[in-house]
Amino acid sequence: MNRPLEVIILAAGKGTRMRSTLPKVLHPIAHRPMLAHVIDTARELGAARIHVVYGHGGEQVREAIGGKEISWVEQAEQLGTGHAVEQAMPGVGDDALVLVLYGDVPLIGSDTLRPLVEHSGDGAALLSVRLADPTGYGRIVRDADGAVERIVEQKDASADELAIDEGNTGILAAGAASLRRWLAALDNDNAQGEFYLTDVIALCRGEGHSVEGLVCADEEEVAGVNDRLQLARLERAYQRRQAERLMREGVSLADPARFDLRGELTTGSDCSIDVGVIIEGRVQLGDNVHIGAHSVLRDVSLGDGCTVQPMTLLEGVEAGERCNFGPYARVRPGSRFEGETHVGNFVEVKNSHIARGSKMGHLSYIGDTEMGARVNIGAGTITCNYDGANKHRTLIGDDAFIGSDSQLVAPVSVGDGATIGAGSTISKDAPAGELTLSRVKQSSIKNWKRPQKSK
Repeated sequence: MNRPLEVIILAAGKGTRMRSTLPKVLHPIAHRPMLAHVIDTARELGAARIHVVYGHGGEQVREAIGGKEISWVEQAEQLGTGHAVEQAMPGVGDDALVLVLYGDVPLIGSDTLRPLVEHSGDGAALLSVRLADPTGYGRIVRDADGAVERIVEQKDASADELAIDEGNTGILAAGAASLRRWLAALDNDNAQGEFYLTDVIALCRGEGHSVEGLVCADEEEVAGVNDRLQLARLERAYQRRQAERLMREGVSLADPARFDLRGELTTGSDCSIDVGVIIEGRVQLGDNVHIGAHSVLRDVSLGDGCTVQPMTLLEGVEAGERCNFGPYARVRPGSRFEGETHVGNFVEVKNSHIARGSKMGHLSYIGDTEMGARVNIGAGTITCNYDGANKHRTLIGDDAFIGSDSQLVAPVSVGDGATIGAGSTISKDAPAGELTLSRVKQSSIKNWKRPQKSK
């Protein structure tokens, strides 16, 4: 492609059928706005400029998407797709190739679009799709030689034209100077009273130029979203594609239909993911990592041989090799684990550094803690890190043993090899190598009667 590429993305529709106050293009696929997926595709194509035509909820759209390189263009009146593209044309250079995309067609891929942007000459190139049921689509009318002649919208189509199974996706490419001329010649003499972008095809042919018609083989890739049912269908299509890609890369998925990738996932060899797992943000798995059923990983890095047991939530976690989490564990942002650590059932860890070989087996809360190597945390232990106004840190040395049902009131330090007796509340530093405990003397009360229910 010799000409610079400028992409115009139409994103002005209100999306009435979504029945939502959220602009349609901000409804998510894989937890990202549909429009963001389309912008990513434009970037993959190497677009010199990206113009987004917005209307309903424009400020909300701009705030959600951001992007300093994006040119935002308002379509104050919704007068059709041709009118929408025309609003962006003042910012497009005459020497550019213009590619028109849609903010509610989120699965369109750069590989499918690349033949369009490689189009050269004074004509146009468009993308079509053959449909078992083309209802709602404009029809591609070809001449006797099979060349694209024009596009007719469904409401303006004759009975013979309605029988055509080749539908218009609305995606087209053309030289900026020619497209500017054709847009200026559009009229709204049609059933909708709108300026149709599709009419530029007939104008192109009327000037004697050719129209290259490329057929997309994947109906899902060019499908648009008008309601929540269609949104859900494309969500599952997106997830199926991600699952298939991961399996081709060597990941074992227990059930590809019960897997959700809502970010970026990179894996080593021989990783396995059970059913119902959700991956969000950026997640990196080493070799031989197993993720148990119905777990959620968000912005996580796990070393070789790690295991995540079922029903576990990891967020903002970095772990070395052979760490074990769960089941039913919650690890919050800022937590870092060296190798061979264990976080057991109903344990919560937050903003802590856990050294090699330390274990927290059951029912504990470890927050704002520096924990040494080979520490054993008994069931029911908590670090009391918040005094009602400020957070404080707990320091636990190597080889310490913290007895069950203990409270470490930060700021406090437990020395290397120290033992904390079960049921203790530790508010002063515990010396290395010694037993520290805080309990009242055990006693028994004679003749005490257990309370009885009133009759």
